[in-house]
Amino acid sequence: MKNILLLLISILALSACTSGGSDIFKISDPAKQLEAASGNEFKIIIAANVTTGYHWELVEELDESIVEFVSREYRPDQPITTGSGGVDVWTFKAVSAGETTITLGYYPPSSGEEPEQTAVFSLTVK
Repeated sequence: MKNILLLLISILALSACTSGGSDIFKISDPAKQLEAASGNEFKIIIAANVTTGYHWELVEELDESIVEFVSREYRPDQPITTGSGGVDVWTFKAVSAGETTITLGYYPPSSGEEPEQTAVFSLTVK
């Protein structure tokens, strides 16, 4: 009986650790080449924490002959608490065949500074 109770507690603890809102999204890896078919939308998902004032922005202008920005949405981890993180879900549309990069910078709360980190995603549109 003791072993069954311990097993149930372990299962509940593990499920609580994996029930956060951003866990359903796989974080995009800048080291891996992104591929999209012309005319289709695709997403870049990147860890973020807006409660700290930090935010992701495009660092360089997009080559809009190849890719266009569609939207950005922040999805907080659940439960939402001060200091808890989440993910930024960036949606883009592949416009026409070609290769380009998408560079995102993680900026501190104060404006006018350089990003504390950057993420460069290489994209091939077919």
